[in-house]
Amino acid sequence: MGNLDQKEVHIVTQWPSKPVLYEINTWVWLNSLSRQYNDRITLNNVPDEVLDDLASTGLDGIWLMGVWTRSPRGAQQAKQYMHEYKPALPDITEKDIVGSPYAIYEYRADRHLGGKSGLKSIRQRLADRGLCLILDYVPNHMGIDHPWIKSHPSYLMQGTPKDLIRHPIDFFAAQDGWGRSLVMAHGRDPYFPGWSDTVQVNAFHPDFRQAALQILLDIASQCDGVRCDMAMLLVNRIFANTWQGYYIEDEIPEVEFWDEIIPQVKAAYPDFLFMAEVYWNMEYELQTMGFNYTYDKTLYDRLCNSTSRDVRVHLIADISYQRQLVRFIENHDEPRAYDRLGPQKGRPAATMIATLPGMTLLHDGQFIGRRAKLPVQIGRQPDEPVDELLCDFYERLLIETRANIYHEGTWRLFNLFPAWSDNPTYDNLVAHGWKQDHEYRLIVVNLTNVRSQALVNLSAWHDIAGVNWLLEDSLNGHSYQRSGDEMTRPGLFIDLPAYESHIFRFIPQ
Repeated sequence: MGNLDQKEVHIVTQWPSKPVLYEINTWVWLNSLSRQYNDRITLNNVPDEVLDDLASTGLDGIWLMGVWTRSPRGAQQAKQYMHEYKPALPDITEKDIVGSPYAIYEYRADRHLGGKSGLKSIRQRLADRGLCLILDYVPNHMGIDHPWIKSHPSYLMQGTPKDLIRHPIDFFAAQDGWGRSLVMAHGRDPYFPGWSDTVQVNAFHPDFRQAALQILLDIASQCDGVRCDMAMLLVNRIFANTWQGYYIEDEIPEVEFWDEIIPQVKAAYPDFLFMAEVYWNMEYELQTMGFNYTYDKTLYDRLCNSTSRDVRVHLIADISYQRQLVRFIENHDEPRAYDRLGPQKGRPAATMIATLPGMTLLHDGQFIGRRAKLPVQIGRQPDEPVDELLCDFYERLLIETRANIYHEGTWRLFNLFPAWSDNPTYDNLVAHGWKQDHEYRLIVVNLTNVRSQALVNLSAWHDIAGVNWLLEDSLNGHSYQRSGDEMTRPGLFIDLPAYESHIFRFIPQ
């Protein structure tokens, strides 16, 4: 049941250039394992076979979402919303409501999950299997009962008694450690009311910034990277817009929060990875502030809602930018891919995110076709059927993307042309590929429900001319004989059924 030896953790794992990260809802995962093994499973005693299975899947890192101590008051509040959780877990009870992992009381691993010793243990055991560990950091807010309210209220945004009357959704009454009355602000972004289980930090206060630095340094001593929740909310202009009227202009720091914090953390932990959840077309801006990776919500939205042409347009972006994007088709904030995209479209979409430059983010349950999107406040998931064919698909896909060419090769997007006149279906496809020395991979996906044909001009790979090639499809094992001369001019003929994909490996004949 795992090694309980609490020797000093010695980490030798490093992030690859194109990492595959797997998100696990920690509380739910341990709950499911406890039921599976008929024993209380915590981070201290996750069975070896479970970690071995994760390591064999082709992952580079595990994101243990929700390990920190949750707000007790926030958990109590969450019980008022049991009726909203029933669609995801019809037999829910109060015991299943554990509170939001994004209303943090303390950045210490929750005792229910195994505490600090459990986190230390599983980090070492993951590292022994070559897996890095990502944890959460929530920069914008704390739990509604966070100790800073009593000890350091100046680290937090405060209002007036009038705010409590005029904006009761955004403010709440509290007391500091000396019993003095306070009006505190709930955490929020500029477009929505406050989150009732949180208190807003004061991102402009220099002492808060120093406290945040100490939190991050402590987190960095316990893992290999952080996923920063709603990271753009602490950008000066965003924070200033959200909280206009609650600060004076002289209080706005000259240096951005992330520009100040990230270099200091990386000075102590040079290989530590910063990943930003970010929206509003601010991905590149946060990359320039030091983030190694930023969410690619644009690709997600276009895979779900837009045309293949829109996807191709997005992929024209500079390669240095794309290498720092996090590609995903589900995570704890989004609907399950099996539900949102369906079992058919989910496969070419998964092929896309796994073979593009940048980080691939996968989600526990994605491989087996889970449909229930769990509210983060609950700690148990329903039993759901397993889609064995989908499991086989992900196994083949992840075996393929372990190939070195995806990490060390050169990527490019290919142009598509009509296979014959008056055939517009070429516009339904997306084609891209990797080259490393004389090794090639060509990926073509059909994101539509229409069988589609196209010519993919591979003249950019001029070295394939003059050679006959066997094109072996890593997804289904089928192979095709093709001439390099024909593939460079006029192009490789593709005929793809609806929602199908090719990953061609080029073998010279």
